[in-house]
Amino acid sequence: MCDEKSCLKDVCIGIVAGETSGDILGAGLMGAIKESIPNARFVGIGGPLMKAQGCNSLFPMERLSVMGFTEVITRLIEIIGIRKKLLRYFKNNPPDIFIGVDAPDFNLPVEKKLKSFGVSAVHYVSPSVWAWRGYRVRRIRDAVDHVLTLFPFEAVFYQQHNIPVTFVGHPMAEKIERNPDKRAYRRKLGIDSDAMVVALLPGSRAGELARHSRLFWETALWINQRHPEYYFIVPFVNDRLKEIFHLAGSGLDRHGISLLEIDGKSHDAMAAADVVLLASGTAALEAALLSRAMVVTYKVSAITAWLVRRFLHVKLFSLPNNLAGKELVPEFIQEKATVENLGIAIEKLLMDNDLRQTTESELGKIHDMLKKGASHGAAEVIINILSQQQDKLEQTA
Repeated sequence: MCDEKSCLKDVCIGIVAGETSGDILGAGLMGAIKESIPNARFVGIGGPLMKAQGCNSLFPMERLSVMGFTEVITRLIEIIGIRKKLLRYFKNNPPDIFIGVDAPDFNLPVEKKLKSFGVSAVHYVSPSVWAWRGYRVRRIRDAVDHVLTLFPFEAVFYQQHNIPVTFVGHPMAEKIERNPDKRAYRRKLGIDSDAMVVALLPGSRAGELARHSRLFWETALWINQRHPEYYFIVPFVNDRLKEIFHLAGSGLDRHGISLLEIDGKSHDAMAAADVVLLASGTAALEAALLSRAMVVTYKVSAITAWLVRRFLHVKLFSLPNNLAGKELVPEFIQEKATVENLGIAIEKLLMDNDLRQTTESELGKIHDMLKKGASHGAAEVIINILSQQQDKLEQTA
């Protein structure tokens, strides 16, 4: 058996990411692979970070980055066309292995077709099959040879369904400081270091921000009436989202509330806070990795809620609670998302130092759990598969 570098020096890796988060993951993985296989070649679809690592992107990644039902429908023909051209390229120029980075609706059909061509397929970032009664499990089993998961409970799910899987951890845990100094971030934002601070993150997309902003305004005012000394921070990705938030607060008596609006810097807002009120999603994971106590909420339309309940089988919605295996942080979804429920939960965390510190300590364990060197762990799986393929070729030669 030859060593990895001599066996795999001419390896070609197909790789596709469909959005910014995938570009970040893909670039990290590519960099880790190149540490062991410096001459590895990468071809597929990637963003600026993957291109910087040497990915030959055959199509612009942003053409795959669509959000919402209407946009998907209007771009469907183009996306199908891109997939057909990509598969044609890989059929004529088969890679040694293919890595689909997230984007399951695009990547799983590619992986399945390539697998039929004899190309090993690995999917990096699990689709949320663990939450949705697993009706996509068979599709994943047919499409991939291995799944790389960011969270441990996902790996358990795949093991139960006899699908090869490796839990590699989450790259965010490598980048986010565990329990950063609140006072330092407050000085940075010009906030009194001794204040009690609540960060408000009602959503990073226009639709979810529109659904949650009025609720977040009313909750902040409910708390302010009882504790006028408390301080609030709201970060905004752009001016459009700021405008949506302002519009939602129109007509409310906001006199006397201390509320700081900042551009971007959601990380700084959460790091400076004692408690974070947020819409369930990636922000909940970031708050957990920062060891910040939080209250999680989320609201969707009545029709969407009805559909979700027909297929969803988990009892806990937020990532921190799923990672902890218990309701570590309060979560209020749909009809439970009321001003009083949210206000009482936030007030309790702010007034009960022992509860808040215990929550922060438990959240710190999540940081430790996910800090596993995800890019290098994922690269090790890829390299092992390539080495096994090489061994088989030598044995049959």
